[in-house]
Amino acid sequence: MAITVASSFLNALTSTGTSRCSVSSQLIFSSSSKLSATRLIIPKATSKSQSQSQDPKKRIPKESTRKSSPKKESNLQKLSRRSRDEQPYINADDHSGINNAEQPQSLKSFGTQRKNAKGFMGTLKDQQADTAKIQDASFLNAVVKVYCTHTEPDYSLPWQKQRQFTSTGSAFMIGDGKLLTNAHCVEHNTQVKVKRRGDDTKYVAKVLAKGMECDIALLSVENEKFWKGAESLQFGHLPRLQDPVTVVGYPLGGDTISVTKGVVSRIEVTSYAHGSAELLGIQIDAAINPGNSGGPAFNDQGECIGVAFQVYRSDDTENIGYVIPTTVVSHFLDDYERNGKYTGFPSLGILLQKLENPALRACLKVPSNEGVLVRRVEPTSGTSNVLKEGDVIVSFDGVDVGSEGTVPFRSTERIAFRYLISQKFTGDIAELGIIRAGAFMKVQTVMNPRVHLVPYHIEGGQPSYLIVAGLVFTPLSEPLIEEECEDSIGLKLLTKARYSMARFKGEQIVILSQVLANEVNIGYEDMSNEQVLKFNGTRIKNIHHLAHLVDACKDKYFVFEFEDNYLAVLEREASSAASSCILKDYGIPSERSSDLLEPYVDPIGENKLIEQLDLGDSPVTNSEIGFDGLQWA
Repeated sequence: MAITVASSFLNALTSTGTSRCSVSSQLIFSSSSKLSATRLIIPKATSKSQSQSQDPKKRIPKESTRKSSPKKESNLQKLSRRSRDEQPYINADDHSGINNAEQPQSLKSFGTQRKNAKGFMGTLKDQQADTAKIQDASFLNAVVKVYCTHTEPDYSLPWQKQRQFTSTGSAFMIGDGKLLTNAHCVEHNTQVKVKRRGDDTKYVAKVLAKGMECDIALLSVENEKFWKGAESLQFGHLPRLQDPVTVVGYPLGGDTISVTKGVVSRIEVTSYAHGSAELLGIQIDAAINPGNSGGPAFNDQGECIGVAFQVYRSDDTENIGYVIPTTVVSHFLDDYERNGKYTGFPSLGILLQKLENPALRACLKVPSNEGVLVRRVEPTSGTSNVLKEGDVIVSFDGVDVGSEGTVPFRSTERIAFRYLISQKFTGDIAELGIIRAGAFMKVQTVMNPRVHLVPYHIEGGQPSYLIVAGLVFTPLSEPLIEEECEDSIGLKLLTKARYSMARFKGEQIVILSQVLANEVNIGYEDMSNEQVLKFNGTRIKNIHHLAHLVDACKDKYFVFEFEDNYLAVLEREASSAASSCILKDYGIPSERSSDLLEPYVDPIGENKLIEQLDLGDSPVTNSEIGFDGLQWA
């Protein structure tokens, strides 16, 4: 059973008109594989002509259409891997213990035109009449087409960028001169333009904020002509199951606006393929195609209930699309309003186990069928000072947590415990009710975003690098793994990337990406994708730390220690003399990225030995990444 996931992101052609589409089928983690002709609906935009192999079970953002040829599209596949921060949903009922879950907390409503649409399950005649109403609905004019030019970094050659490509997607007006779309529609953008329905003019847009976790981006357009006569959308509440839904956007297959209809199939915590989090998501059966990404989904009152963003493809399933609900959008906008930027969804930074087994609960002295077991606590999390392994969490902010790791949701539903966490903002205080050694107590913790040892996205867009006598060092990242392919990264390094956790903020896995052949590095030319552990006997904390150690070295030799005690030794003076020649031969502008020119600041303090942090290998097992009743929170 081949299961593929569509990242309705981009479909691109090179400037010469050659198709740059490659399609991805992902599993829980990464790479992409070419799709057969029957699966062209899930194209993936890449800057490489070849596609990479991927695993079959994954949700991938389904958005923007890549251009150069406006009717083709490929999706820019993002890794969805191991444990993720989990975020709570907002309760719809006052009876559930989580109040006002449906209400978007701070979404501003700006005069939406409402049109009554009849039920989606009516007769053909009713549906035809319904379609006529939708065509005349003025709220459709708030949906715009997005044209984006992308220039992605080259993670294998981090001093340069890849060839640019173009894509199209959808966005919609929310008032105050702003638009909402998907983050993957404008990722690595060098230019963003938008065009209104029925207009022939494209207007330049500015990206104000991007939330990679929640796959939302906020745009602004300064040209007043763009807003003339425009009416923004009004946000609605979280819908109910079987509620009718209409998805509007500019998908593959044409240049004009497209409308598809369906119903709400499911509402639950969902993996966001573009980001690294699990947040509330709405599953619908209305068609979502490449290019729909960033477009709104409406209820039958013409209110926006969310943002279309990804789709699930499988040989055994049909019409499984996903919408970001207004509760998640509200959190994103509130975060931006509070901080002037997107700071992210917080996490407890703990690994949990369900307590469904009565003997397990009895052993832990849990008196009733409740609670989840704390298996591990990340050293970088705010809970590291208040929680211990073996604690049982029985409540979060006064809401009881069940033994299955769920909490009440609306009047008759339950939802993943992660839902509650996602309602918090960075810096908020959460109260946890725990059982420790049979005794109940309450503790408080500060909520912060999770620190990833191997990041899903590179801040600033360009990766760090350091070249020492032709040896190219760079931090390991998910985009680099995707670009290099898992096979070339190696199983041991891939295991660390997937399952290890950061011991301190700022820690990185630094790898020798490749060796630029020169006389000074003879014998090391075949080394690639090897983790460097120590430099002249000092354990390396991150790429900036390595650059600092190299600059401060006065020894005769540079001694790099890799996995399995493999050594690379270079003469310091010979290395310094050869550097300029190597850079010239390979056309490299600088021996290091600009961020490494800044003064080095020790992330864990000068007086604290790194060895005291137990920085040896500690990958978690497969059962600790969300399988076998375990989950991160």
